[in-house]
Amino acid sequence: MSQLLVGLLWLLHWLPFGALARVGSGLGVLLYVFARARRHVASTNIRLCFPELDEAERVRLVKAHFRLLGRSVIDRGVLWWSPRERLERFIRVEGLEHVEALRAEGRPIILLAPHFVGLDAGGVGITMRFDIVSIYARQKDPVFDRWIHHGRSRFGDQLLLARDEGVRPTVKALKAGRPFYYLPDMNFRTRDAIFAPFFGVQAWTITGLPRLAKVSGAAVVNCATRMLPQGGYLLELGKAWTDYPSGDIEADTARMNREIETIVRTMPDQYYWVHRRFKTRPPGEPRRY
Repeated sequence: MSQLLVGLLWLLHWLPFGALARVGSGLGVLLYVFARARRHVASTNIRLCFPELDEAERVRLVKAHFRLLGRSVIDRGVLWWSPRERLERFIRVEGLEHVEALRAEGRPIILLAPHFVGLDAGGVGITMRFDIVSIYARQKDPVFDRWIHHGRSRFGDQLLLARDEGVRPTVKALKAGRPFYYLPDMNFRTRDAIFAPFFGVQAWTITGLPRLAKVSGAAVVNCATRMLPQGGYLLELGKAWTDYPSGDIEADTARMNREIETIVRTMPDQYYWVHRRFKTRPPGEPRRY
């Protein structure tokens, strides 16, 4: 079945960008109808993060999210097989000068890449320009694992590390000049995490960003990928954070969540709401899902 789905993605990747967007939106509608468990997770997350919305507004936001989620699935074909020239039209980049200036200074760089639906497109946009280091989580399905790994490593000389390889290889790569494409905003099972506010809700949050920034001397740059209405993506790179890390792990981790929250508010339908971000709860709190 997975081979058939990959074959379908290959066929669809020849379509114009606008047609791909329409097909993906249609897939998203089907996902909204049939993926009930994920719909429940997304609805719960949005209710917790946007309590000011009424029920009808929340439903509209969840539906919009699933349409974009469907588009991100269909767009994988473009990321996996389209030539560089087409991808440069598919993924535009703004703010590249901020990264170039840091590289010219010889400064290690952490690209803070929150989990938006365009995350993989942003990764391709970066790897077409830089050799980076990133963490790769092996997929359960070997067919999809092969192609996702291919998509993330097809340009340049990319270093994809397993999560269990520890911090040392990442720090070594950072100091050698590889930007680190870092995705820290998920509810991972790890002792290196604390509860920090995210949209006013306590979220189990990895403390790796301030720790890595401190040990490597790296600058932190926001790296957010925005899906565009008529097809394609815009990768937005920000200026380096100032006064970071401060030395206070809790304050620095909370700041990371605030930075991500600020970006989410500019495109609330594009954050990866189907992840159980609030699965781990402080002692005494009820389950959220």
